[in-house]
Amino acid sequence: MQRRPTLEDVAARAGVSRALVSIVMRGAAGASDETRARVKRAADEIGYRPDPQARRLRQQRTRLVGVTFTAGQEFHADLVDGVYVAAETLGYDVVLSAVTPHRDEPRALRTLVDDRCEGLVLIGPQMPARQLVDLASSIPVVVVARRVRGVDAVRSDDVAGAAMGVEHLLGLGHRRITYLDGGGAPGAAERLRGYRRAVRAAGVAEVVRPGGLTEREGALAAAEVLESGELPEAVFAFNDRCALGVLDVLIRAGVSVPQQISVMGFDDSPLAGLAHIDLTTVRQDSCALAAAAMHRLVARLDETVDQKRTVDVVCEPALVVRGSTAAPGS
Repeated sequence: MQRRPTLEDVAARAGVSRALVSIVMRGAAGASDETRARVKRAADEIGYRPDPQARRLRQQRTRLVGVTFTAGQEFHADLVDGVYVAAETLGYDVVLSAVTPHRDEPRALRTLVDDRCEGLVLIGPQMPARQLVDLASSIPVVVVARRVRGVDAVRSDDVAGAAMGVEHLLGLGHRRITYLDGGGAPGAAERLRGYRRAVRAAGVAEVVRPGGLTEREGALAAAEVLESGELPEAVFAFNDRCALGVLDVLIRAGVSVPQQISVMGFDDSPLAGLAHIDLTTVRQDSCALAAAAMHRLVARLDETVDQKRTVDVVCEPALVVRGSTAAPGS
């Protein structure tokens, strides 16, 4: 394996001392413009690149932010992308640690702490609130897409978003609206509350069925709806993945969407906008959520905020109307 070029190699190539090369690479004062140009040219010629890990080990601060997320959740992937953008702007690097069926949250968190991350952004964590509070007492933490008392949180207004979706369906003329619940997922209780608030205000019947976070769970829920023998006029799924499972089962069963049943989701994931899916949904602004989380975490790391005070930052969602919803019988 080819040896990685070192500062000594750059110094030999440029004909200067190692100390002078170090000054140039750190951007510190003490070298002329001509010398800086010669050193950088020599570094490029031999393929030298500074070792960020070694640099961090020499510093007290690593400027690393750890991020946990659930693998396979498209909305989480959008948030991760937003965190990368915000972190780069703020001068931080990002270390990712995924939660998978074979890798739980405690393991994902331990990896980030072991990597000397200064702070953590936890996307949709499932662990108990008490554990999150304990974690935040030992390292700066910002939770995204879930409200946790005693921990900095950044989230969408899930109650308002769900109510917005129901009001859209009501406005189309639907009165039999089935809601597929998200169970214990972050934000599920709030979305269910928004659904109930909207249907009760309209004086229509409340119909809630178990749903879930995945296409499989949405498909199972849709199959149960079909087996019940009484089709709703509209189905509002906890998230877009659940709604995709509903769409798949309905289409395979010969049920026309939206002519016979309107279907809508929540999140506005990339798949929702594909032409053959065209899913009406409630959009969460992933860029705004990620930026707010990073700014709050950095403010805590830089100690520019009251360390004893936590915040609950709420971003407003937006309705995205596409072709999966329409007036009954249209």
